[in-house]
Amino acid sequence: MTTPAITDSHCHLDFPDFEGELPEIITRAAEAGVTRMVTICTRLRQEPEVRAIAEAHAPVFYAMGTHPMSVASEPMATTEQLVALAAHPKCVGIGETGLDYHYTSDSAEAQQQSLRIHIDAARETGLPLIIHARAADDDMARILSEEHAKGAYSCVMHCFSSSAKLARAALDLGFYLSMSGITAFPKSQELRDIFAAAPIDRILVETDSPYLAPPPHRGKRNEPAFTAHTAARGAETFGLPYPEFAAATQANFDRLFAKAAAWQA
Repeated sequence: MTTPAITDSHCHLDFPDFEGELPEIITRAAEAGVTRMVTICTRLRQEPEVRAIAEAHAPVFYAMGTHPMSVASEPMATTEQLVALAAHPKCVGIGETGLDYHYTSDSAEAQQQSLRIHIDAARETGLPLIIHARAADDDMARILSEEHAKGAYSCVMHCFSSSAKLARAALDLGFYLSMSGITAFPKSQELRDIFAAAPIDRILVETDSPYLAPPPHRGKRNEPAFTAHTAARGAETFGLPYPEFAAATQANFDRLFAKAAAWQA
């Protein structure tokens, strides 16, 4: 029996945690049914290294942007810069961008400026925006909505672990919610309930590796293969057989990340 195919829609394969191990990590992912992964560049000066990983490994795609927690220490991205970098055949998303007031609220104004620039680039390229949101629900919902009113764009709320209110705001704009290992933690029932109330055709799965490993690997280094554990819990959350849930998340990924779906080596 073949393992149902799934996609790790968000990981960080350029982090030192994975140094020298990428071929093995990608092999283990394939064995778990993880046939594609999107590795995320969080500082634009590191884009060449992230791009090189995608170029070297057929199942790997990438996205690039300035992480909100890095906005204060990095040059402000420009729309033109993001659009130019996004022309690469394996660059399939803009971000991650967003707002993080938990650790870096002192740069809130700059984060908001950066977020709007990334939205502009997503709108111009037609690539999905990849959003990191922490402790900033009201500003996040407001900016996403204000910008959508100026012109439509597509978006995924990566590693979604915010309020039901922000989930609803994102879904109402036609956006997607991504399930990370957090949704498989025993104490995350409230978060699972938020996902269960969402339409199945708006759900993605991810690791955010090397962080947030799902049980039974919690507390250890996360890796793309472990997307399967999160997806198994996701299938339970939606009351679906695993192959059906996996197929739904694949169709969702293909719809949102159309450039990755259309890519041929």
